[in-house]
Amino acid sequence: MTEQTARELFQSAYENRYTWDKNFPGFTADIELKQGNEVYKGKAQVNRNLSVEVIDVADEQAKQAIEGQLREVAIHRIRRSFEETHGKNTFSLGETDETGAVEILVGGKAEGDRYKVRNNEVCLVHRHIHGIVVTINTASSHQTESGYLSHRYDSVYNDPQTGEQKGSAEHEDEYEKVGDYYVLTRRVLKAEEQGKQTVAEFNFSNVKLLQPVAV
Repeated sequence: MTEQTARELFQSAYENRYTWDKNFPGFTADIELKQGNEVYKGKAQVNRNLSVEVIDVADEQAKQAIEGQLREVAIHRIRRSFEETHGKNTFSLGETDETGAVEILVGGKAEGDRYKVRNNEVCLVHRHIHGIVVTINTASSHQTESGYLSHRYDSVYNDPQTGEQKGSAEHEDEYEKVGDYYVLTRRVLKAEEQGKQTVAEFNFSNVKLLQPVAV
């Protein structure tokens, strides 16, 4: 029961995430980044292949920050089959917490990772990524006709050897439907690293889908 049930539970929630389909054409948007008393404006383009371009932002650090957020959004919108992503993993059931979230423990290629699933959504991610342990708790989500999008969530970064916390972040995301696709229009990011706290607000307006390339 455990392996089959754990896999089915996790796969169902995985496949319930909102992603862009293979016909996603990309989009352009006007961008505004607010950091403290500074405001940076420019234009962005996310291409069909999910590469990102940011122009007309004079400050290089601001430009890189916008690029980074758009890349992160695009990566999470990529549609990959469950088998492609988790085919080399095994799954078992862990504890069920007081909110009804069921823990999914991962073995195999990604041994040591774990997730929690509640209401057919992945509400906790605990993964080893690029030499750091990332734990993401999702507090609320947006519902679409094609799956859910995270709304409020926090991330904690720890050293895998020592367990020392390296940083943390809180996100609040807003999406709007443009044509057939949901696109991020606002992200508030509160981050802490080495005792330093920052707040950044990313706004994407005048969002327009690119024209599909003629075959």
